[in-house]
Amino acid sequence: MAARLLRAPRILMDKVGRRVLRGLTDRPRSVDVAFLYQFHRGPYGGGNQFLRALWDEFRCRGLRLGNDSSSATAKACLFNSFNVARDSLARDRGFDCRMVHRVDGPIDIYRGFDKGVDKSIADMNHEYADATIFQSEYSRRAHAELGLEFKEPHVILNAADPALFNAHGRIQFNRRRKTRIISTSWSDNMNKGASVYEWLDHHLDWSRFEYTFVGRSPVRFQRIKMVAPQPTREVANLLRQHDIYITASRFDSCSNSLIEAITCGLPAIYLDSGGNPEIVRSGGLPFLHKEEVPVLLDDLVDGYEEFEQRITAPSLPEVADRYLRVLGIERSQA
Repeated sequence: MAARLLRAPRILMDKVGRRVLRGLTDRPRSVDVAFLYQFHRGPYGGGNQFLRALWDEFRCRGLRLGNDSSSATAKACLFNSFNVARDSLARDRGFDCRMVHRVDGPIDIYRGFDKGVDKSIADMNHEYADATIFQSEYSRRAHAELGLEFKEPHVILNAADPALFNAHGRIQFNRRRKTRIISTSWSDNMNKGASVYEWLDHHLDWSRFEYTFVGRSPVRFQRIKMVAPQPTREVANLLRQHDIYITASRFDSCSNSLIEAITCGLPAIYLDSGGNPEIVRSGGLPFLHKEEVPVLLDDLVDGYEEFEQRITAPSLPEVADRYLRVLGIERSQA
């Protein structure tokens, strides 16, 4: 009937016909996974980037996806940190839907002051979640050390979209030219490492290195080239034009920026904090103090090809498989 109405000439579509058509075409469509998250366009930070990539991976597998408005018909709902209204969670808790809570942080530690956000997230988890996904073992352990418990905990690293972030066309490393360093950050929180980058701005050997910073910074650099936040595709292009990634991010549960860099094939020098070691593993070198970085740069340049070969970036398909298992969606449906 709906098909006949759609084929009917516009002049014959009277008010009654339009009401019938709306009733047939606007019925809720059953979905496999509802994302209880408000997506943002353009540069907006790691959580938004990862969830967009996960959505696209699920969609490419043929999964039926929805948002908050379609959660009543969903088999599973994924909600993120505290970025969802409690009234939505209370409503969805009454549906036959597996509720999975994606948790980062601890946020109060990262922000540097305690506003009770992590306790609020834990309370939300106990009230509404069936299972929890931490983005790193560091995050799971740090919450436990705060005395916070979560429903059915799992640890799954983030991953970057391989259609955008990959090593195809990346510049070839060459010791006869200046080594190109890059850092990226979408937040101007000082815990993102601005003080370390500022120190490097004054102490690097600029006859041997070039350095680009992409994103937002609370300090202005003199020698480091600053580039405003860029669209995702342009960030990937910039990463492929560089040799080494540096991150001084502190207490970051799972830096999407770091994952994007190593997925583009860049060995990394990273602050030994948060989830950074779990991401880089043997594809780079850690530091505890900013004064160590120049020596580490020498070591990485000397053994560049070996570090490059040891990079093991998280795989989006594998990460998606693990998410689906926690969500309770059978692989055959994907």
